[in-house]
Amino acid sequence: MKLTFFVMLICYATLFSQNSKIPDYYNIDSNLTLELQNIVNTLELDKNFNVGEDGIEQISLAVIDLNNKTPSIGGVNMDNFIYPASVYKMYVAAEILNQISQGKYSLSQMYVVKSPNDVDKSKEIPNDPRPLLQNGDTVTVNYLLDLMITRSDNSAANCLIDIAKRENINNLINSYNWVGSEVTRKFLSRKYEDSGYEKIRGTETCALHAADFMYLIQSNRLVNPWVSMQMKALLGRQLDNTKLSTGLPKNTMFFHKTGWYSFWTNDVGIVDDGKLKYIVACFLPLEEEIALGKLKLLSEKINTLIRNRNLK
Repeated sequence: MKLTFFVMLICYATLFSQNSKIPDYYNIDSNLTLELQNIVNTLELDKNFNVGEDGIEQISLAVIDLNNKTPSIGGVNMDNFIYPASVYKMYVAAEILNQISQGKYSLSQMYVVKSPNDVDKSKEIPNDPRPLLQNGDTVTVNYLLDLMITRSDNSAANCLIDIAKRENINNLINSYNWVGSEVTRKFLSRKYEDSGYEKIRGTETCALHAADFMYLIQSNRLVNPWVSMQMKALLGRQLDNTKLSTGLPKNTMFFHKTGWYSFWTNDVGIVDDGKLKYIVACFLPLEEEIALGKLKLLSEKINTLIRNRNLK
C-alpha cells in the first residue's frame, strides 16, 4: 500500500518534532518511520482510542534497527507518554542492579516481605509454580527480581521499589534524559501509598525511552556491562509470551518486558534470531483481548520489514 502525500507529511512532521529528543548515537531514519506508519495504518492503529476516564490516547511505537554500524530509529508517536503498566518494572530492576553493582547489597541479600506490599491475589502466569508472596516471607533480592520481571509480580515490584527508593530510580532515569518516565507509583491502591505519594501523578513512559533503555542493555551501556547483562538475562526469561512474541519466527530470542492493565497492552524488547537484531517498543491503548491479535500482526509485519531492509 502506498502512503498518501498527506500521511507522508504527518510522518515527517512527527519525526521533526521528535528529533530534539532522540540521542545522537542513532540514525534518525525517515524511511523506517514511513514504513512503520504504513503498518500502523494498515492495522487500523492510527487513531484516537477512548481509554475511559483517562480520555483519548494514541499508540506509541519505536523500532531500532541494529543491523548496521549505526543503529537506525523510527517510530509512530514514539515520544507520546502513555501508561506503561508493568513495563516500568524494568526501570526498577535497573536501579536495583545498579545499587548491587555499587556494593550496597548483593543478589543474595535477604528481605522480609511486609504488608501492604503483598498485593497479588492471583498469579499473572497461572502455571508458574512459585507461590504468591505473603506478609512475613523471607526471600532474596534475586528472587524478587526474577519474580518481578519474569512473572510480572506486583508484590515483588512493591518490595523492590522500597529497597531501591523511588528517588534513586528516578535519578537513574533522569541521568539518561528519560525525563517524564519517572517511577511515581507502587502497584497498590493510593490509600496504601507511602507518605508523599498518595496524590502523585501516575507513572508514564514513551516508546522512545523504553526502546533506548533496551538499546543501552543490548550495547552493554546501561550503567555498566554487568548491569546490562544481568538485565538481559532477566528479560530473556520472560514468561508472558502472548503479545509481540506470537508474531516472531520460531527460534527467535525476545528479551522483553510486557505489561497490561485495563485499556493498555504493552511489550518492549530486543529481537535476535542470530542474523537479525532489532528493538521494538509498543504501547497500545487497547484492552488485552482486543490488542493481542493486533500485536501478533504488528510483530509479523515489523519482522518482515526489518528482514527486507537487511537480507536482500
